[in-house]
Amino acid sequence: MEVLIKRKTSGLDIPISVIQNWAELETVEPRPRSENALLKELTLEDKFVFLYAGNMGYPNDIETIVECADRLKEDTEIHFIFLGTGVKETSLRKSVEELQLTNVTLLSPKPRAEQITFLNACDVALVSLVARMRGVSMPSRTYNILAAGKPMLALTDDESELALVIDEDQVGWHVPPGDADKLTSAIDEICEKRGQLADYGERARRSAVEKYSLEVASRKYIEALTF
Repeated sequence: MEVLIKRKTSGLDIPISVIQNWAELETVEPRPRSENALLKELTLEDKFVFLYAGNMGYPNDIETIVECADRLKEDTEIHFIFLGTGVKETSLRKSVEELQLTNVTLLSPKPRAEQITFLNACDVALVSLVARMRGVSMPSRTYNILAAGKPMLALTDDESELALVIDEDQVGWHVPPGDADKLTSAIDEICEKRGQLADYGERARRSAVEKYSLEVASRKYIEALTF
């Protein structure tokens, strides 16, 4: 992100400090999948679960995930959970009904106090942006996904801040928005290599603690405002 800002402010000769949002490390942490109350409530303990939790707005590529779920609906092992609301929620519910996607569960938003439960209710977390969001949008939920120690699969442009966070610490995978072929291939590959997910999760949690904590952000604010 700093590179993008410097490029956009080239010639202005002004100091630039980039301070990322931070993870809620005090309230979000990895919890054993086998003890997750939401997975038990939904009877999804034996499924390989991909979770989309957050806003379903215009900047979010929901459509490609739905197309991917449709392609994978004969695979009884894989399941998708959508938890949240937004302007695309109505079309999402309509698509799931029309396509008869029994491999998709739709949940209304849950209180923030329960995020330690629902963020841990998956094997892999999904984050999505539509095309051309590079330098424009960074989903804040990313940091709490890291705090929960969950690997991340993102729909995002290469070199976006989201892609950089994923690549820098090897906490997941990303594919281009709108490309259902690549998203489906990525999911197939992840399922085949599920034995590596624990390593991705450990790196995710470490990234949250070392780079995206409130302590780190506070220190950056002090440094930026100290003249």
